[in-house]
Amino acid sequence: MLLVSLVYASSVSASVDEQAVARILETSRANNEQHDITGLLCFNHRYFLQCLEGSRTRVNHLYQRILQDPRHSDILLLDYAEIEQRRFDQWAMGYVPSGQLARQQILRFSGKAEFNPYEMTGASARGLLAELGSL
Repeated sequence: MLLVSLVYASSVSASVDEQAVARILETSRANNEQHDITGLLCFNHRYFLQCLEGSRTRVNHLYQRILQDPRHSDILLLDYAEIEQRRFDQWAMGYVPSGQLARQQILRFSGKAEFNPYEMTGASARGLLAELGSL
């Protein structure tokens, strides 16, 4: 099976709050586990930054569903790569809330200390996610 990793950013619709994210995580974890997809989601009340890992077919299918999801807007594909192993294999969907996004970590991977994944390269977004996922 060919493994891929996909990293994207999106702006959050006004209807998305912590309760909506909790529902997203619950549904995502159940669906991802069933389809052998792993990953990590960051949320700061304004943006989503997410990495999805799994078979190329399943990750691509999930990304197509995300593109149609009204909770996301301005979706930007930051990185897509074939991988030899998963980085987030311990989670059907890990989660990093805004309270865990430390200024120093963001500054290490971005031009500003304010979390804005649209101002990050694919490599820097992947680096931030990897560091957050190791906490």
